[in-house]
Amino acid sequence: MSKQIKSYFFAFLSIILWSTVATAFKFALEKYDFIQVLFISSATATIALFIINIYQSNLKSLNNSNKKEIVKSILLGILNPFIYYLILFKAYDLLPAQMAQSLNYIWPIVLVILTSIVYKYKLNLKTYLSLLFGFIGVIIISFKGKFNISADISIIGLLLATGSSIIWASFWVINSKIELINEIKLLFSVFTGFILISIALLLFSEFPKYETKAFFSAIYSGLFEMSITFILWNKALELTSRTEKISNIIFLSPFISLLFINFFLNEKILLSTYVGLFVIIIGIFIDKIKNPFKN
Repeated sequence: MSKQIKSYFFAFLSIILWSTVATAFKFALEKYDFIQVLFISSATATIALFIINIYQSNLKSLNNSNKKEIVKSILLGILNPFIYYLILFKAYDLLPAQMAQSLNYIWPIVLVILTSIVYKYKLNLKTYLSLLFGFIGVIIISFKGKFNISADISIIGLLLATGSSIIWASFWVINSKIELINEIKLLFSVFTGFILISIALLLFSEFPKYETKAFFSAIYSGLFEMSITFILWNKALELTSRTEKISNIIFLSPFISLLFINFFLNEKILLSTYVGLFVIIIGIFIDKIKNPFKN
């Protein structure tokens, strides 16, 4: 089997796993509050990443690592998973799964904006069109294709789901500038998040009681949203001959996720959700189109 075929395998496996987590979130939130879900998920992710780093012998590299980079990675855990997942899980608690996951998916467009600010380059017409399509898509999903938000839809939930994309994009912009092994960076940030989430649990919630479906759904989220799937995706990136060969595959994730949501949660997927999500994806693709007249 060639490296590129292996790359496609790991990429598709990552997408399938990421597509299931919206459903897992909702299952966990049936019995636990969003802090309890995040406590179980972050604990699971920390253990999983610790085992992975031991297996890969990554911890030895810390002896030669820049201590400032380690501190940056640890502090980054405040942003993700602590703030990001608290916001995201609360959004899932307040909104139908199809809305929360679709609105969160504007993060690639937000990433373009933040990257342009950090690296100080001007946005071109394609990017502005991309942003416009992303904004229109969010409006379509939020308003259910109508001109007024339904009374049964939480405004706070809409703001949290959309705002989570800003946190997520910010995390990856900052994370890309930290010079450590990816698995090590992820372990440090997740562990920091777990400590902060544990404090939040003591202050604002209570230790979760065992509820079979909710408990294992939270564990599943920790494994396949916060830890293992990132390792699989990085493996796909390492094996591919060109990043763009697999990068567009990630756009399948929200659509596959809607299938899981419909089948397992029995949520009727609204036409406006499909349309809005499709418009967002078009916006993301517009920014990726190369200028045929430019060498």
